[in-house]
Amino acid sequence: MKSSKFLLLVIICLFNLNAFAAKVTGIVSDGSNPIPGTSIYIKGTNIGVISDFTGAYSINVNTNQTLVFAIIGYQTQEHKIKAQQTTLNITLIPDVVKLDEVVAVGYSTRVKRCVTGAISYQKAAPSYCAAPPIHYMNEVQNTESYATTNQSGFKQVVLDPLSTFSIDVDAASYTNLRRYINNGTLPPSDAVRIEEMINYFNYDYPKAKKGVPFSINSEYAACPWNNENYLLHIGLKGSEIDMEDLPASNIVFLIDVSGSMSAANKLPLLQTSFKLLLNQLRPQDKVAIVVYAGNSGLVLPSTSANEKQTIIQALDKLSAGGSTAGGAGLNLAYKVAEENYIDGGNNRIILATDGDFNVGQSNNNQLERLIESKRDKGIFISVLGYGMGNYKDDLMETIADKGNGNYSYIDNIKEAKKVLVTEFGGTLFTIAKDVKFQLEFNPTYVEEYRLIGYMNRRLNNEDFEDDKKDAGEMGAGHTVTALYEIVPNKNTTIKRRLKYQNSKRSDKAYTNELLTLKLRYKEPNGNKSRLIEEVVNAMPSEINQTSDNFRYSAAVAQFGMLVRKEDKIPNTTWQSAIEMAISAKGEDEEGYRAEMIQLMKTASLLSEATSHK
Repeated sequence: MKSSKFLLLVIICLFNLNAFAAKVTGIVSDGSNPIPGTSIYIKGTNIGVISDFTGAYSINVNTNQTLVFAIIGYQTQEHKIKAQQTTLNITLIPDVVKLDEVVAVGYSTRVKRCVTGAISYQKAAPSYCAAPPIHYMNEVQNTESYATTNQSGFKQVVLDPLSTFSIDVDAASYTNLRRYINNGTLPPSDAVRIEEMINYFNYDYPKAKKGVPFSINSEYAACPWNNENYLLHIGLKGSEIDMEDLPASNIVFLIDVSGSMSAANKLPLLQTSFKLLLNQLRPQDKVAIVVYAGNSGLVLPSTSANEKQTIIQALDKLSAGGSTAGGAGLNLAYKVAEENYIDGGNNRIILATDGDFNVGQSNNNQLERLIESKRDKGIFISVLGYGMGNYKDDLMETIADKGNGNYSYIDNIKEAKKVLVTEFGGTLFTIAKDVKFQLEFNPTYVEEYRLIGYMNRRLNNEDFEDDKKDAGEMGAGHTVTALYEIVPNKNTTIKRRLKYQNSKRSDKAYTNELLTLKLRYKEPNGNKSRLIEEVVNAMPSEINQTSDNFRYSAAVAQFGMLVRKEDKIPNTTWQSAIEMAISAKGEDEEGYRAEMIQLMKTASLLSEATSHK
């Protein structure tokens, strides 16, 4: 009898020990820096979470269950949870040797030999390759919105000899695409703006000559995605300005603290981002903080950047809650900016939000009119987008475009550093505004052409000389790149008008001229545009003689067109696009180009998987 009771007691104790469940928290790092986006899941289940931008995670787990920690580029680790354990900090070891052999499926890492076919149609593999599909507990319902973007179409030179568009230095579409792919899905086509993917990367263009705000560069060679056509690469590089020569800044942080901003990759990441920016400012620069949720308010009056601790304390006190009165917040931010206006300075609002303007002044036309009126008074607005699930890309892009500002999407702390520290001058300081291109094609050499991307940046031809027509801004040190696919002319019978189609001139008058490139821009505080004009030679180069700039931008364009499933790329495959990107990676000191190559490899697998559905 006693032995039976003793056995029952042992069973109960063992049951209670195994049933013990606790919330385990910790930080995932590489020993020095946090690793956001790490997949942490309970082995043998479909339950998991993702580490936030600080590397922190929290998960409910039973004693003796095993947690798996996995992310691309690091060795996967497993740790069995001990009784009463509530903390588990993890240091992941870089898997440098195998980096090119690793692909990301969602937030988990997979070895290539384990992915033998489409992701949803894999053959049998060794046990170490097995990983369950993970349901992440910190996922949210998707109500994101994007403006419609169509595929670029060809135009006939004899009917449309001019192509006119505004420059675009925004790069939000690329980082948003990166977020989708790292989460294990391809983005909707409308979320992919190819020009922003191309312009995410810096290119090695020559410095601008003295007295001109940028250099203009062009290359012409065979088109990688269509053997019968050619590709024209046009690049601008903005002049660089030393920090001590930058004008004083009057900056108003306009921060969304509504309930939708409570996630770790929203307000907490935003606060850390602004602290990075604060470290770049000087004593002559001023910062104010305006917040909005159910109501808007002034958290910090305009304060010298020399008082960093005061500004940091104001940032640290922010918390998320309530609905989103975006319009009221904008009005208050503009009022504060006007009251502290610096003549000849950089007067700018930096709006940080997930874009969910669902209460108050939410009508897009009203917002646009407000922003345009303040822009004309010299107060610009830049936008930093955060988060996922209710992300309103279309509205944020509109605000930045109308406000003479940049639009960036911040998906992690590394991106915040790129935008607000590494590219500080280009992000905040405009060296030229209303920058427009107009190309006139020579029908002797060009039958048809199409501009890759820039669908929402195209202008009417008459807008080129209209100084009242708004266009894009160029920041200090920024680069802007545009690509044209060109169908060569095989017909010698040409109706002539304009420069290259004038019946009074002969073909020989413009021998070897592919096109004339015109560019208009205004000084940051000017109202009258200046004109630059250059001729592009019609003699194409061999593709293997082109620069890394040419080939890498072409690879990025192919990446975008493949994700969008466009049909005008007959000679492109995922593999050929990846190989071109690898060949043109160059020095890549910050690793951004290598990262894109990994994204392309992952996207190719995701594309293959979805093709079976």
